[in-house]
Amino acid sequence: MEPSTFNGRVVIVSGGSLGSWILDLIQEGDRIIGADAGALFLVRHGIKPHLSLGDFDSVSPEEQKDIRAESLESASFDPVDKNYTDTELAFRRGLDLKPSSILLLGATGSRLDHTLANVHLLRLSAEQGIPGAIEDAANRIRVLPPGSSMALGRSRFEHISLLPLSMRVAGINLAGFQYPLTDASLEIGQSLGISNALAAESGTVSSAEGWLLVIESIG
Repeated sequence: MEPSTFNGRVVIVSGGSLGSWILDLIQEGDRIIGADAGALFLVRHGIKPHLSLGDFDSVSPEEQKDIRAESLESASFDPVDKNYTDTELAFRRGLDLKPSSILLLGATGSRLDHTLANVHLLRLSAEQGIPGAIEDAANRIRVLPPGSSMALGRSRFEHISLLPLSMRVAGINLAGFQYPLTDASLEIGQSLGISNALAAESGTVSSAEGWLLVIESIG
């Protein structure tokens, strides 16, 4: 995969909660990376990953052979002698491509530690100016960098919640929401930003200081 020749979207499928909903989110032209069991999910559904990587401790040796055979490129890592999770390895490889955006699927599930670590990866892409999102069957998670704004439109997600990713987020403004905010602040441990919703067909959230999680959820 040559970073200098790609300017589309990178989609990473990790080994968390997986389902047929993932297939609906993958589009023609996406650069697809499978991480560990996420790579197996892809090949089992007839999708050839551009890259499959990980320590593959979640798949059998025979399944790993299938992954290698059906992937355009594969990379294996020692399960002990590595500094990052399989998902972070995939995410960093995706960022190396300098894509227009990056979508992380299969990144939530029963392992809350992995889920939170994956949410934190969104800040890594935002710091590089690459919009990132995590999406599962019921949620979409994005990060709003300091001093920026995000437009939201009506979608399958009914609820919109805001949570600080830094100790404090200041200068929060919401327009087009049922519960608007003007120059508000959120601190770690507060639930003020939970379960808002759009009052119009579209809305805008902006902030002046701090990193803000924007979480859209199905009712």
